[in-house]
Amino acid sequence: MPLERVSQGFKDISMSFQVNPLNLDLIALKNETAIARSIRNLVLTSPGERFFNEDLGTDISTLLFENFDFTTADLIKDQVGRIINRYEPRVDLIGVEVDSNPDDYTYNVSISYKIIGVDVLPQKLSFALQSVR
Repeated sequence: MPLERVSQGFKDISMSFQVNPLNLDLIALKNETAIARSIRNLVLTSPGERFFNEDLGTDISTLLFENFDFTTADLIKDQVGRIINRYEPRVDLIGVEVDSNPDDYTYNVSISYKIIGVDVLPQKLSFALQSVR
């Protein structure tokens, strides 16, 4: 009977493309940080932005210019959940919360997820979405 691997390591390069002064290699993001960056990039990518994968992305950038209400917040929540479930196989999505802040015209997004194959506590990623004109 083959042994199952209990934990995995995940690694990605930093989008700042800064060089590590010790080994002159690109700075790497590891495990939880790499996955959090991947999720954030998926959410903030617009459809058609990535070559050879026009379906990848969300319409959140256009939703930020719609009426500021609970319906728009629900649409954002649905799109965030859809993109993570479809394009991030390393996580098990626990939940997505989108709270509207009418004073600042922002939506506060909180994403809770468990990393598959790594023995760590469930993770939470939070950020604000705001239309920029």
